[in-house]
Amino acid sequence: MALFPLIILALVQGITEFLPISSSGHLILVHTLFGEDQSWDNTKIMDVAVHVGTLLSVLLYFRKDVRVMGQGIVPLLTLRFEEKPARLNLHILIASIPVLAVGLALHILQPSWLLLTEIVAWTTLIFGIVLWIADRKEEKSKTLDDLNVKEALLIGLAQMLALIPGTSRSGITMTASRFLGYTRTESARFSLLLSIIAITGAGALGVKDVIQSGDAVLGMHVLIAVILSFVSGWVAIALMMKWLQKSTFTPFAIYRIILGAALLVILYGFV
Repeated sequence: MALFPLIILALVQGITEFLPISSSGHLILVHTLFGEDQSWDNTKIMDVAVHVGTLLSVLLYFRKDVRVMGQGIVPLLTLRFEEKPARLNLHILIASIPVLAVGLALHILQPSWLLLTEIVAWTTLIFGIVLWIADRKEEKSKTLDDLNVKEALLIGLAQMLALIPGTSRSGITMTASRFLGYTRTESARFSLLLSIIAITGAGALGVKDVIQSGDAVLGMHVLIAVILSFVSGWVAIALMMKWLQKSTFTPFAIYRIILGAALLVILYGFV
């Protein structure tokens, strides 16, 4: 991949990964814009590299929560679920199992239809509308302390839909949390903590592919992508969390609806 498209790819990933607008969908649009070959071998290594950068950004921003998760490892392993750190880890694990299982299956099968711009257009539009409906619910006061196993599993099942580009992993998990009555900031917080496991799983598969390729130039490009997506990802998280303290998901939903509708117009030639 040429350097300029790589820089754009990394910045787009960093900005969109944690916003409920689908980073994977935007990455496919970037690949299409620059005429990149839309195949799993040619796109997924770089896509995973920029995801690793955003993983580092969420680890830095939520370092206090990550520290709590670390403190909860021993209580979790010893089944002391009455302790908050253990419960948080349990809920994150339960919510992560569905997407890890299905994600591994897709990595093996590599269905080409998941890389189609048409899929991105429809999912961007449909799940933008669903996000808008969920966010119009009366504001509730539920926090992660109120989360239980059933709700964690429901959010995890919703997260599986994010494997379809355009759905948005953060968007669908925030949407599910809003439907369950959680505040906007807590919905975003749990979604971003969930990303740690989801992105780590994808990153592990991508690292394996880079090592097997033995390509030094590819390795350098991966490093550049990681750094740029890390910086832009941290900025995006900080701005979104500050925004949600006083505002709603409506601007993101409107953006998705407009983008999805515009892509459908272009694809189907409605004009």
